[in-house]
Amino acid sequence: MFKREVQSLADVIAQCLRHDGLETPLQERRLIESWGKVAGRAVERYTGDRFIRNQTLFVKILNPALRADLSMMRERLVKNLNVEVGARIITDIKFF
Repeated sequence: MFKREVQSLADVIAQCLRHDGLETPLQERRLIESWGKVAGRAVERYTGDRFIRNQTLFVKILNPALRADLSMMRERLVKNLNVEVGARIITDIKFF
């Protein structure tokens, strides 16, 4: 009889994504989608465009007072977003 190495489906999918170079873009997308959950629904209402470039999350905030408050909470937001995704995806947030 043949002896086979049994792996879970989650491990096989993660291995395929890593091999094809799709793991990081998928995690970046998950991080962008989790912005509303981490920052809160009130903040999400005043949020415009969001994108990641060079491990920096750029977020357009439509309210200047909210932008100033969020810039003070930058480190905590970075930590909570990375914890939500389960990997260190971003190192900084820029509000514009």
